[in-house]
Amino acid sequence: MTIRPFVPYPDKRLKTKVPPVEAITDEIRAIWADMVETMDAMPGYGLAGPQIGVMQQLAVVDCSEERGKAIKFANPEVLHASVQPREHEEASPNLPGMAAVISRPRAVTVRFLNEEGEVEERDFVGLWATSVQHQIDHLNGKMYFDNLKPVKRQMFLKKAKKTGAMK
Repeated sequence: MTIRPFVPYPDKRLKTKVPPVEAITDEIRAIWADMVETMDAMPGYGLAGPQIGVMQQLAVVDCSEERGKAIKFANPEVLHASVQPREHEEASPNLPGMAAVISRPRAVTVRFLNEEGEVEERDFVGLWATSVQHQIDHLNGKMYFDNLKPVKRQMFLKKAKKTGAMK
């Protein structure tokens, strides 16, 4: 297992929708292992492939207090999202030192390929739901701040440039 370096924003890979995974192989499992180790080293609650230059629909999420409960996703998609929103301060190692409060659905049902290569549907609530949605955004070429209204997004990016978070 290896801790992988992060792709710095505004690298085009972070703005690119990545293709789905065809099958779960030992190579995919090795990438997931690196992703979990990289996520735990941040520390953070989730990581998507493009954040470390892996241009495939792969993500990991672990919002457990004790850690070691990472869920590994391939080709995740939201099937259902609650109407009730949840606000949470989100950040990304791809734009260090920056964060914004984002409103997302409080609960989601997600379909994905699991470690065994089987299609699984699972419900996520609270921080788990927020993190899963954050990772799916990355797989679709979106950063968390893309969910801000245009004026707030412009102010956010201006601040990122001014503070040196964004080159």
